Amino acid sequence: MHQLNDIKLAIIGLGYVGLPLAVEFGKIRPVVGFDINQPRIDALKSGHDSTLEVSDAELNQAKYLGYSSIVSELGECNTFIVTVPTPIDQYNQPDLTPLIKASETIGKVLKKNDIVIYESTVYPGATEEECVPVLERISGLVFNVDFFVGYSPERINPGDKEHRVTTIKKVTSGSTPEIADLVDALYNQIITAGTHKASSIKVAEAAKVIENTQRDLNIALINELAIIFNKMGIDTEAVLQAAGTKWNFLPFRPGLVGGHCIGVDPYYLTHKAQAIGYHPEIILAGRRLNDSMGAYVVSQLVKAMVKRRIHVDGARVLIMGLTFKENCPDLRNTRIVDIVAELAEYNIAVDVYDPWVSVAEAEHEYAITPVSEPITNTYDGIVVAVAHNEFRDMGAETIRSFGKAEHVLYDLKYLLASSDSDIRL
Repeated sequence: MHQLNDIKLAIIGLGYVGLPLAVEFGKIRPVVGFDINQPRIDALKSGHDSTLEVSDAELNQAKYLGYSSIVSELGECNTFIVTVPTPIDQYNQPDLTPLIKASETIGKVLKKNDIVIYESTVYPGATEEECVPVLERISGLVFNVDFFVGYSPERINPGDKEHRVTTIKKVTSGSTPEIADLVDALYNQIITAGTHKASSIKVAEAAKVIENTQRDLNIALINELAIIFNKMGIDTEAVLQAAGTKWNFLPFRPGLVGGHCIGVDPYYLTHKAQAIGYHPEIILAGRRLNDSMGAYVVSQLVKAMVKRRIHVDGARVLIMGLTFKENCPDLRNTRIVDIVAELAEYNIAVDVYDPWVSVAEAEHEYAITPVSEPITNTYDGIVVAVAHNEFRDMGAETIRSFGKAEHVLYDLKYLLASSDSDIRL
């Protein structure tokens, strides 16, 4: 088994999770940052992170970090941290393809006593049941005899400059007690918030997948309450503010649940539950409700337009925001696209405006071409869908100026005062 000082580290996948991790380790020890996306590697070598998770100055501080897309250059490494995405497919089933391909890549260079640590969110058992057999098959080595595995789930919050990789407590685990200690010691080199060493890899996997399942269910509850209160003509935000005066009331707000975690991870848990013969009722009910919110938003907007005698067929609507959350360029699993698709069902023309997004990425991922700026006096409906600071700074008067003389302003994010919008979620 390797000693801590002997570890030669590689980070596989340099996205929202992998790059901040590589940068922190790269400040104190040699690290190979590996990604199959050559343009991503080129950009990082030039000193810029397009995800904006790491500043140019922080990249420069990682003086021991190198970048590569060449598999053979991983050969000198003996510890590999896998930070590739784990999405769901069109049927809401886990898509382990990136994880399996990363495992195949590592298998080609895996040597005796090497360690592979996975950070990607999976269902309990996936590391040992899905990834380890791939490592064994490609390398010809034997698990827990020739090589070892760890699991330390990521807790990155895209766009959050306060809760960073080093300041969020890290769960760690290993395939043997000795490897668990070594993995824990490795992360403790950079995690100032400390670590929690789980008793097994499966415990660590389960802990991660329920973090976001819990948030998903809490938001689903608030979304359902918002629907009920809207039918009763009660302002949901006013209700939540009143309820929030109790010390133990949880401050969740209604909204569209997207992103790479909350809208995805519960499906990993329900997939495994169904595989072992249990049908999860509450988790899937929360998922169904949250996934239906885009259609609900559009139904509310259309009703409001009809009440204003605005002709719906052929109307034009401005959607302000496309990212899955405020003040970051992350488009992964954004549910704003549900609103766009639903509006198209009513033959409503849609302009999407978001100063944070890459136009090329929006076109590639969703076939949506965001406008460079909204057009004044143009829109029959305006939906403030993401709470970007730029939209907050605009204020109600500027946002209203994009609308025609008669229009509906729908504030999904409580960005404006209740008196400044026509409807709120």
